[in-house]
Amino acid sequence: MKATIDWTGNVSFKATSGTGHEVQIDGPPDHGGQNLGPRPMEMVLMGLGGCSSFDVMSILQKSRQDVTACRTELEAERADAVPSVFTRIHLHFIVTGRNLKENQVKRAVSLSAEKYCSASIMLAQGGVEISHSYEIHEAA
Repeated sequence: MKATIDWTGNVSFKATSGTGHEVQIDGPPDHGGQNLGPRPMEMVLMGLGGCSSFDVMSILQKSRQDVTACRTELEAERADAVPSVFTRIHLHFIVTGRNLKENQVKRAVSLSAEKYCSASIMLAQGGVEISHSYEIHEAA
């Protein structure tokens, strides 16, 4: 896996993935940025959410659950001192579908957290306290 980061001025950068996708990263105005994109640590948090959501949806689809929507809300706390690393992250999955089985949703979230989500496992091994919850909604 590869990526490149190109400085675009002030505290703004263009990140390009090895697959050619681009994301603008920028800082807040009080740090010289123009708020044109997410902050680097927001990218880490979004990466974790994407990784875990990918796993959960894959597991639910393989278990033939009729999922119509899945939203993952993440909340993180960071250390007050430099480096301002993540200390706690909570992922809350909101899964919507038809006749979803709670045991399948619980299993998918647990498997992602404990076995499949590389980002989650890497952050946890680095000392970040990661927790998960979920809720199930019946599709209209």
